[in-house]
Amino acid sequence: MSEGLPHIVVCICTYKRPHPLRCLLETLRLQITEGLFTYSIVVADNDSAASAKAVVTDFQPLSDVEVIYCSEPVQNIALARNKAFTNARGEFIAFIDDDELAIKEWLLRMYSFLVVSKADGVLGPVMPQFTEAPPKWALKAGVFDRPNSQDYQSGSLLHWNQTGTGNALIHRRVMDEVEGPFRGEFGSGGEDIDFFRRAMKQGKVFVWCADAVVYEVVPVERTQISFQLRRALLRGKGSLASPAGRPLGILKSVLACIVYTMLLPGSLVIGRHVFLKYLVRNCDHLGKLLSLVGIDLVKEKYVLK
Repeated sequence: MSEGLPHIVVCICTYKRPHPLRCLLETLRLQITEGLFTYSIVVADNDSAASAKAVVTDFQPLSDVEVIYCSEPVQNIALARNKAFTNARGEFIAFIDDDELAIKEWLLRMYSFLVVSKADGVLGPVMPQFTEAPPKWALKAGVFDRPNSQDYQSGSLLHWNQTGTGNALIHRRVMDEVEGPFRGEFGSGGEDIDFFRRAMKQGKVFVWCADAVVYEVVPVERTQISFQLRRALLRGKGSLASPAGRPLGILKSVLACIVYTMLLPGSLVIGRHVFLKYLVRNCDHLGKLLSLVGIDLVKEKYVLK
């Protein structure tokens, strides 16, 4: 760290993705700072076999950027994020996923906009980068859609349901003031949205930076219907720990399942993409209801990422 300059710590949680992690670290090594800040990296390995350790060990001698490796053996994404945060030493905390790639100006644009906006945190677009052309139904159904630069203008105030940690820069003081900061009951996903929801309840403000883009590498297996359905079921399961798991949210899910189930046969007439869009939405609610009665159709914890 250079004395007197603000310091950003980039937190990465990873689980059995050595090659994507290596590619991400390479993009982070090349970040432009223009002398405005310094930065370092923390890698929190959520694999009890420590599969990411060799990646960090091999990368460190090639980079001037400090990389700290830590391990969270309990497979739980919220605990892994907390482990990364605990090992972070800096005034600002950045989050990026282990299957993403950052443009050279990523941190510079995020930091500059955070300073100008005087917000508590800044979020940016996560754009898909497909390893193979995805099926047309998937694009039409919008299963890869995330908030992007075409949805919001820079400076737009964000609602908690528009947030995530795939591309975020947050004042450390904010995370210190939010209990957890990530709650372990969201072990399979949704822990980031829950964090932002609770932070906003405390009056914290988060804004959008449209030109601070990162790219999510989407392998062909994630474009398959089976993956999208498993992900939706797991999303629903995770939502039980959120306000959506309260009685009113449960009732809404019951009604939604009835409506979507009724719409499915007719949607086939309109097109396959409409059918699959409704099927995925149905599974979002079905996953919650099944989990409520103790039925767990998806055993793996990292379908979401």
